[in-house]
Amino acid sequence: MPVPVSMPIPVLCFPFAGAGASAFRRCQEYGSDTVSITPVQLPGREERFGEPLFTDVTTAVDGLLPEVLDQLAGAPAVALFGHSLGAVLAYEMAHRIAALGRPEVVKLFVSGSPGPWTRRGTRATGLLDEEFLEQVREFAGYTHPALEHPELRQMLLPPLRADVEMHENYLAPSDEPLTVPVVSIRGQDDELVSREQAAEWDRATSDGCEQVELPGGHMYLVDDPAGLVRLLDQELASQGVGL
Repeated sequence: MPVPVSMPIPVLCFPFAGAGASAFRRCQEYGSDTVSITPVQLPGREERFGEPLFTDVTTAVDGLLPEVLDQLAGAPAVALFGHSLGAVLAYEMAHRIAALGRPEVVKLFVSGSPGPWTRRGTRATGLLDEEFLEQVREFAGYTHPALEHPELRQMLLPPLRADVEMHENYLAPSDEPLTVPVVSIRGQDDELVSREQAAEWDRATSDGCEQVELPGGHMYLVDDPAGLVRLLDQELASQGVGL
C-alpha cells in the first residue's frame, strides 16, 4: 500500500497598496516543504499593466476569483495571506473560497491591518500627487524608490491611487464570521496598527484568532521576508495534506 506523501499548501498572497505579485518574490526564494508561496497579481501592474484597475474590494475579489481557482487547480487545501490592503482582499477571498467548499481553507493570515469593520480616519484619496504620496508615506511608513523618478511615478501612481481608494472605502459587507482560524500579524514596532487594532480580527472568525508579532515595523515583511516564511511554515506544519 503506498505511503501518503505531503504536498506543500499553496498560500495565496495579496500585496499591499500599489504593489504587484513581485512583492513576494523574495519570500519565494526560501525553500519550504510546507508552503508554496502563490502571489495573486492584481490588474494594472507588472505583466498586467494597462488592464482596468479595481477600485472596490468586493468587485476585485469577485473578478479575481476565477483566476485564483485556476491557480489552485488540484490543490485540496489552501491558506491565504495579505498585508494591509492585501489583508482585506485575503479576508474576502477566504469567504468566497470557503463558500465553495473546495479547496479547504485551512488558515487565514492577516497582516498589518485593523479588523475589517474599521475604516481609516485620515484619507489620501483625491489629494494632489505630492500630498497624496506624502499621506501614503505616513500610512505605510515606507515608499518605493521608483516613486522618486518622474517617469516611473506616472506609471505607478494610477494603481497606487486605485488601491488606496479601494482600501479607504472598504467596510466588511457582512458580520458573518469565517469558520476558519485566523492569524493576525503585526510588526512589533508598528506605529500604524496597534495591538488592539490587530486584535479586532478576533470577531472575524468563529474558529479562533491568534495574535503574532514579528520583529520590525509596519513593513516588516519587506525587511525580513524569511521571518514571514518561517512563521507560515510553523503555522501550517500541522496542516500537511496527504496525497
